[in-house]
Amino acid sequence: MYPESIKKLLQRFPLFKSLEDHEINHVVELARNRNYPHGTHIFMQGDPLENVYFIHQGKIKIYRTDIHGKEQIINVLSAGEMFPHQGFFRNDNYPAHAEVMEDAHLIYIPIHLFEDFLINNPEVSVKIFRVLGDKIVDLQNRLEDKILRNTYEQIILLLIRLGKKHGRMNGNEEITLLTQFTNKDLANMIGSSRETVSRTLTQLKRKKLVFTDTKGRTVLDTKRLKEELF
Repeated sequence: MYPESIKKLLQRFPLFKSLEDHEINHVVELARNRNYPHGTHIFMQGDPLENVYFIHQGKIKIYRTDIHGKEQIINVLSAGEMFPHQGFFRNDNYPAHAEVMEDAHLIYIPIHLFEDFLINNPEVSVKIFRVLGDKIVDLQNRLEDKILRNTYEQIILLLIRLGKKHGRMNGNEEITLLTQFTNKDLANMIGSSRETVSRTLTQLKRKKLVFTDTKGRTVLDTKRLKEELF
């Protein structure tokens, strides 16, 4: 990609939106880009943390595995998102695996170069910390949902969240999911079982809160799903 294309892409990310033109130009000078085919791993849990990635195209699954090999999906990321979020400010290893779900074109910035840039540009550091503060609030809200909501409600909240990130509004507050997730994927995202997710989806379909369109895609009636939470 040309530097101007990389600049336009990075400016779409909340992390860099508040930067002045001359500030983002310095970031572009640090950036690299690469294509990753479906099924490949960008990094593995425990690998040395070297780069922070920004998605131009494709979808990335972030997941962990426990000592028994059980998979826990942390997130499914698409164009316009970055990972790992704590990467620029952590001297450690990658906390999870990153696997390509759909062919991806990623921009990445080596962490050691970005740290040098921040040391010499403290005003940029302040702007970036504000953005990360917003991310922390979002994670706190998710944790509260996990603690305060039952499994039925957690699945509804997950579907609504996936609709916002991976869906298309159809009108009448219906959203079509453009990415298909298996019941196992959904279960792994909230730490539940595939059977529980299957039973809950059957309930939601019986109530016509979730249904399948003629192309086999999942459609969410978000207005009525939200009403189930109160």
